[in-house]
Amino acid sequence: MANVIYKGLSEEEVAKRTAEGQINITKNNHQKSVGQIVRAHTITYFNILNLFFAVVIIATGQIKNVLFIGVVIANSAIGIIQELRVKQLIDQLTVVTAARTKVFRSGRLIEIPVDKIVLGDICRVEPGDQLVTDGAVISSDGLEVNESLLTGEAKPVRKKKGDKLLSGSFISAGTGAMRVEAVGDNTYASTLVEKAQTKKRATSEMQDTIRSIIRFISILIIPLGLLLLRSQYLSTGDWPAAIVHTVSGVIGMIPEGLVLLTSISFILGVGRLAKKQALVQEMEAIEALARVDILCTDKTGTITTGDLEVADVIPFSGLAIESIHKIMSEIGGAFDDENATQAALIKYFGRSTDWETGEKIPFSSARKYRAVSFPDHGDYVLGAPDFLIRANEKLLSLLENYSREGYRVLLLGRSSGISAEKENVGQIRPIAVIIISDIIKTDAAEIFRYFADNNVQVKVISGDNPVTVSTVAKKAGVFGFDKYVDASTLPEDPALLREEIKKYNIFGRVKPDQKQAFVRAWQAAGNTVAMVGDGVNDVLAIKDADCGIAMAAGSEAAKHSAHIVLLNSDFTSMKDIVKEGREIISNIERVSSLYLTKTIYSVILVFIYILLRRSYPFTTLQMGLINSFCIGLPSFLLTLEQQDQLQREGFLRHVLKVATPGAFTMVTTMLLVQLMTEIFNWDANVYSTFTLVLAGYIGMLIVTQVCMPMNAYHKFIIAVSVGLFVLGILFLPGFYDIHHLWMWWSLLFIPLSVLVAMLIYWYSRLTNRFVEWFFRDHKAEEG
Repeated sequence: MANVIYKGLSEEEVAKRTAEGQINITKNNHQKSVGQIVRAHTITYFNILNLFFAVVIIATGQIKNVLFIGVVIANSAIGIIQELRVKQLIDQLTVVTAARTKVFRSGRLIEIPVDKIVLGDICRVEPGDQLVTDGAVISSDGLEVNESLLTGEAKPVRKKKGDKLLSGSFISAGTGAMRVEAVGDNTYASTLVEKAQTKKRATSEMQDTIRSIIRFISILIIPLGLLLLRSQYLSTGDWPAAIVHTVSGVIGMIPEGLVLLTSISFILGVGRLAKKQALVQEMEAIEALARVDILCTDKTGTITTGDLEVADVIPFSGLAIESIHKIMSEIGGAFDDENATQAALIKYFGRSTDWETGEKIPFSSARKYRAVSFPDHGDYVLGAPDFLIRANEKLLSLLENYSREGYRVLLLGRSSGISAEKENVGQIRPIAVIIISDIIKTDAAEIFRYFADNNVQVKVISGDNPVTVSTVAKKAGVFGFDKYVDASTLPEDPALLREEIKKYNIFGRVKPDQKQAFVRAWQAAGNTVAMVGDGVNDVLAIKDADCGIAMAAGSEAAKHSAHIVLLNSDFTSMKDIVKEGREIISNIERVSSLYLTKTIYSVILVFIYILLRRSYPFTTLQMGLINSFCIGLPSFLLTLEQQDQLQREGFLRHVLKVATPGAFTMVTTMLLVQLMTEIFNWDANVYSTFTLVLAGYIGMLIVTQVCMPMNAYHKFIIAVSVGLFVLGILFLPGFYDIHHLWMWWSLLFIPLSVLVAMLIYWYSRLTNRFVEWFFRDHKAEEG
């Protein structure tokens, strides 16, 4: 059947159907257009809110207090420019991974992009292909389809001529041809709103936390703003002053810098990873990749180069070696699916089609064998010995020695009769054993050492004999290579499986649905799991992993299910990719505390000053000075530093420990200044001077904490931030509505600064205890 050629559509028919819109183009395009990018960075809730505030302040005549809108415009412009640059790079790279398919046209088999398929096309389908159109089988050579992404049932379904094929499923075994009956938005997958093709979203604790904070602030901001406006007017009796102070309080609540920082960091991360030959199909995957503590991978293509060669052929029962070569060459000619093992066998034995073929059972990862009937020459089976001759302990024991030396072993056997319908191969008489060797990658040991040093457990999951996999893993330097197991002996119950797989690092004889079960079991145990694969047997596990990674040279189904695609199909690049991901997330983790400190204390202060009916401590200009040199500048400089040390305690836990003490210190200090103002009867300028200077001092203490451990670059960041802030209050006091500092009351800053440092220290101790208690208690409740 491999040589069957269909006429297919002519070029004229294709052009006509394309013009009529009968082409495989859907509205569901995951790549953003230029317009979508511009809108995403400009038409946002907080941007519209800031614009409204600017208009209101302009109406009051307080023009200088509108300068905050410049930061908003700059943020949007930076976001647009950076994402457009990354889009240009990604658009170039997606050509490499663009899904393609083989179609018959004008009597020739050609390869085209899937969005060029038209209604009525005849497509050739092969193992690993993901179906993107609906159609009917017109020929089947042992065709088996995995419809688990549609039905949830992992067992492959055999397809005969006339059977339906639905988009979203993928070919797990055999080959065939299908006539396209539905394209584009008319396909089954499209009518389910892509349910058939969706994968688990990459996990992002950081993104989820920030979104929750944004939702919370979005709900609070309008009612609090209105109440604060009323309070400020009752306090001052001056609408312009009340509006300026209200806007300052509300703007302080908005963590817009954090939103920009995370979005830009992710966008730039996509670009930086693309330069390292990794195409990120979902931005959240960067964080998932950075937090991975279990990395699952196959043996072939990761530990080994993927190239195989036949090392030896051992005949049984006196059968001549020439006869074995002939049988093997005919088996090679009977099947037209391709994989590394098949390629090595064909290279060694050749490929011929002299014998007439009858029933066939194609190879699949679940069966671990292929079988074919030659009516005039007998029925033959080729596959894993421990699947075909389990009762022959003597022979299996003999073959075990080859496995211990790291070889793959295939058994060629004569069958008493095969049945493709029942997947039955009858009684098997061994004819020969074929010994195949892998080639171990020279740099594999360095990669596995990196992961071990960074607390990432590597789990090798393979369909080969576990002893063979263990031996190869030992040669490659995989930690825990001696902890191996035959996956067929593992329990199916999820709870029992979760406990059992903790004991092992090497898994052999693994079936595709077991890979998925392993991933889910590790996730249920609290691990963040990455799955690296390239074959159709990896799809289910890639789909469910926290971060699914596929090789560009792998199957279409694997690439479609993955969050990240390695364009060079080289596992060794995982070291650089994980390191890059960790640097991106580590930088965001460090500086997020600066932004969230401001949000926390702003929310609390707004509540308090609504109740006090006193003038809010800051104007928009003063908040701008604090934002620029206590948050914006140091956070920007810190993100330029390459550091890949993640906070293992978790994003929210870490941020609360750093941000909460600073926020509480700020609130306590502002209330103390309010009290001192009442006692000493200070005017508005003196009051603003104390609030601004002390707020800046607190901000710099938080910057210092974030910069720990200290080094020359961190000292530079602190010096620049402090210097610019001090220059602002010394030389532009009138601009910022504060008093010059050369007054007797300036001496009060000395004891107040000592008090502030003590407050941060004690609040830090209390916060750490509370956070540890809360998360421990919360985790115990979840358990």
